[in-house]
Amino acid sequence: MSAHSELILETPQGDLRRGTRPLIMAVLNVTPDSFSDGGRYADPAAAADRAVEMVADGAEVIDVGGESTRPGCSTVPTGEQLRRVLPVIQAVRQRCPTTLISIDTQSATVAAAALDGGAAIVNDISALRGDAAMAEACARRGAAIVLMHMQGTPETMQRQPHYEDVVAEVADFLRLRAAAAVEAGISPRRICIDPGIGFGKTGEHNLRLLASLSALRAAGLPLLVGASRKAFIGAITGEPDPVRRDAASAVVAAWCAMQDVFMVRVHDVQRTRQALDLIATLQRG
Repeated sequence: MSAHSELILETPQGDLRRGTRPLIMAVLNVTPDSFSDGGRYADPAAAADRAVEMVADGAEVIDVGGESTRPGCSTVPTGEQLRRVLPVIQAVRQRCPTTLISIDTQSATVAAAALDGGAAIVNDISALRGDAAMAEACARRGAAIVLMHMQGTPETMQRQPHYEDVVAEVADFLRLRAAAAVEAGISPRRICIDPGIGFGKTGEHNLRLLASLSALRAAGLPLLVGASRKAFIGAITGEPDPVRRDAASAVVAAWCAMQDVFMVRVHDVQRTRQALDLIATLQRG
């Protein structure tokens, strides 16, 4: 087992350890407009049923999101996010009491309410830049946080993204944001970083980042990769329907496993877990 796989992400509800395969963060969108599953799990009971299914399939974390971050989307008001996510977090917590819940939000108000309601991780695509109160909200509650790289905002990020050196620039950004989080009182053992595949990147940028994950791991922090069902996979495979990209998404997850990624964020947990288990067996063999 590599040194990276021994990294720990501390949360107020227990520590996450990678083990022989990357951990699985399962996507549970409770939005009407997410790019591949909008509207399917807006009802708390349906969302909880889906969470139970994903945990049974092998998910260690359920990532609840009340605001779509697909390219071109607009910000969802805080009150609407709260209306969407809090009943779902409560329902998932009741049905899956030992599973960690992540809240996917840029809003400190939403993050604080979600953490108080049972979430343990904040997945912030703005890396603490979207809301000045986010760092304090997380630090005060001892939450783990995922800091993601994004060029621009979801509304603007795919308008001609440009880098001189995408790998170096993303790595530098993540190191700086992790340092800012520590300065704000968040323990480095509660920080996970995410290169933001598909967030302000062309297909070529995404591929360069996936080919250079070791450079991102050099920060010494747990690395999360979320590539599931994204457009660059469709461009490579010729599959326009995001839901039909799950097999290819599992291949990307297997690649991440081979690069010692700490956690992958996916929609199809069962297929991903099978791919990761197979890779782990082949690596041992």
